[in-house]
Amino acid sequence: MKPSPAMAYGLDKANNKLASFGLPLLNNVPNGYSALAEIYGKGANRSPLLVAFGFPLDWVVTLPSQDVNGEDGTIQAGEYAKGDTATFFVVPNEGKAENILEKDKGFFTSALIAAISQKSNNVYQDFKITKMEPVTVDNGKYMLVDFKYTLLTGAGFEVERKGVSSVTSAGDGVQLLWCASIAARYKNKTEGQLRSIAQSFRCYADGLNFSADLRPAAQDFL
Repeated sequence: MKPSPAMAYGLDKANNKLASFGLPLLNNVPNGYSALAEIYGKGANRSPLLVAFGFPLDWVVTLPSQDVNGEDGTIQAGEYAKGDTATFFVVPNEGKAENILEKDKGFFTSALIAAISQKSNNVYQDFKITKMEPVTVDNGKYMLVDFKYTLLTGAGFEVERKGVSSVTSAGDGVQLLWCASIAARYKNKTEGQLRSIAQSFRCYADGLNFSADLRPAAQDFL
């Protein structure tokens, strides 16, 4: 995955992309933030989705890598040196949720644990959801979920982390943007940032034609 600085993106660029698909613009991004609207799933091995959210100007964006075998990685933005990140995640083996707001706490617990457990070098414990807030906006349903957990790093350190996620169901699956930082930074600085990012998250698939944005399948190169 190739990182890019936030200034390579922008709210106008993101809204132009959304407008090209006839979708609502991002109207809840704070002043001084950048934004992106990117296609996740350009490779033949994934189902395409249009993902959009705002993030602080000094954050760096990372996008999936593409090759003839498909797509790898995800859409992420962060101030990585400080441990502040916002990461897009598609919940594996989870079909369409007709009403994400009717799902129970156990559903969101499983989804978020799957998201934060992707890196096998680290171990997570004491995961807990502390708050759930249903939101209906831009013709979509999202569950805002506050959570906390302890990260056991490969170096043997324990790091308390807190965050907020926005969970939705677009297309044929369930998706989320999870935003987290070290607990001390969350309390003193990042909670407002991370909450703004999660609240700005939008994910679309139904009724959209992504054909112009997709990469050809591997056999098309032969």
